[in-house]
Amino acid sequence: MPDTSPFDAVGVPLQPARQVAYFSMEFAIAQPLKTYSGGLGFLAGSHMRSAYSLQQPMTGIGILWKYGYYDQGRRADQTMDILFMEKQYSFLEPTNLKFQIQVNHAPVWVTAYYLPPPVFGTAPLYFLSTDLPENDYLSRTICHRLYDPNPETRIAASILLGIGGARLLEQLSICPDVYHMNESHPLPLAFYLYNQLGSAEAVRERLVFTTHTPEEAGNPCSDSRLLDRMGFFDYLPLDQVRLLTGIADDSFNWALGALRLAGRANAVSKKHRAVSEQLWQNYPDLCPIIAITNAQNRLFWGDPLLDVAAASDDGPALTARKKSGKQALFDEVADQTGDLYNPDIFTLVWARRFAGYKRADLLLTDPARLDRLLTNPRYPVQFIWAGKPYPYDYGSVGTFDRLVHLARHYVNCAVLVGYELKLSRLLKRGADLWLNTPRLTREASGTSGMTAAMNGAINCSTNDGWVPEFARNGINSFVLPEADPAWPAHEQDAFDADNLFTLLETVILPMYYEQPDQWLSIQKNSLHDIIPYFDADRMAAEYYQTLYALPQPVNQAAEHQSA
Repeated sequence: MPDTSPFDAVGVPLQPARQVAYFSMEFAIAQPLKTYSGGLGFLAGSHMRSAYSLQQPMTGIGILWKYGYYDQGRRADQTMDILFMEKQYSFLEPTNLKFQIQVNHAPVWVTAYYLPPPVFGTAPLYFLSTDLPENDYLSRTICHRLYDPNPETRIAASILLGIGGARLLEQLSICPDVYHMNESHPLPLAFYLYNQLGSAEAVRERLVFTTHTPEEAGNPCSDSRLLDRMGFFDYLPLDQVRLLTGIADDSFNWALGALRLAGRANAVSKKHRAVSEQLWQNYPDLCPIIAITNAQNRLFWGDPLLDVAAASDDGPALTARKKSGKQALFDEVADQTGDLYNPDIFTLVWARRFAGYKRADLLLTDPARLDRLLTNPRYPVQFIWAGKPYPYDYGSVGTFDRLVHLARHYVNCAVLVGYELKLSRLLKRGADLWLNTPRLTREASGTSGMTAAMNGAINCSTNDGWVPEFARNGINSFVLPEADPAWPAHEQDAFDADNLFTLLETVILPMYYEQPDQWLSIQKNSLHDIIPYFDADRMAAEYYQTLYALPQPVNQAAEHQSA
């Protein structure tokens, strides 16, 4: 459990103030702006909101995805359908700037759209686009789909973000002191800076990197010659790239390149830092990796009425407000599925990006026991799943559809589509229990539980990511016993499923129905403990005071974290 005293000097800029450019492939700013897929975007959106409220000198650089990520719908049999629909945004202002970058040795025209800070209360944001009549069709598709399945299109998108973003800043006469790469997607930025500044040392003085995941999808490897041909290295000779990055083989690891070209980096929880150090322990010449634990913006995500009720120890008001949130969620359940849920019944929610290691279907490993849980008249339950798999991750889409087929057999099971900011808020306000079931060491942070706690939902989780820094088992949350990550995946799954069933059957459900005062106490503790440490104002201040500082203070911070 972290020290929850007010963060020292929150938002006070270093002297002199350092201008920061924040490059991210995703930004989840508001429901109408479809420029995100999941947690990376949610985190970036909260960071931009807190940077604005703290008046930090920051500029966000992203891409305006013409078709967004995708729109999640249903087929005739209720299984998941995928729709790519063109987006229109009247609140974005065209900059009318046009400039060229080189992709695959061909000129590509780029423009940008501006999101003014007052529109959604964020730091100023610019969204790049190649959807211009001056470009051929192939060039225009670079900004069509977030995480396009074509490898060359994704590489081109990274060139657009990294090199196009740097060129845009030049067009705007913005001269950042710090360039922040949120994940390795904008890595071409590093090579562009090298060409401009002339030395690796000068790049490291200005470039910082946040690693968000130990997963392969977040640490891509690509053929070095393909990257070279497409201009990923800003047309530096490949031999020079290999000397610069120390990556001599034919497979180029983007995250490793970022860790060698950035001057400093951060993991997104203390546990993730330990996992990252183990992951990279055999690789020399990496920049220091500190831990800055993720957080979410309380003003955007939280419920002030719940905060007031918890602070004043007003149990009836807290219960009434929570019941109101459940009813709003259940209206959405009824609209999507035709099932009528009861706000007096215990409601579990599993909602996040569908990925294999997150195990949305963990309880399906024991169908008989799940049936007993779902049909127990003494302790009735309602279960809701929601989330957007990557549309070409057929295993995760299959998991989603498997849950849909399960829900056909139970009126108290529902699977919702459209897991974006709006539905995410509804789910968190309506959940009694927020389930988080990643295999141990695989979840770098996992911020959905933070915003769930801000809305009076109690976390039930494996002890991964941010959870060890927050959870007091049985006091503000419920934590599963730890499986051994060295076990085969099926053994970890069986162990965790058994413990989750037992926890639900013997502790959580009896407490909810038979000891409501104790349940209420855990809710209050959760609402109290989530703030201020897991508010993005703390996170944004910590980024500014450590990651964006001069190298020496950052190294001291790293030594402090190690201690």
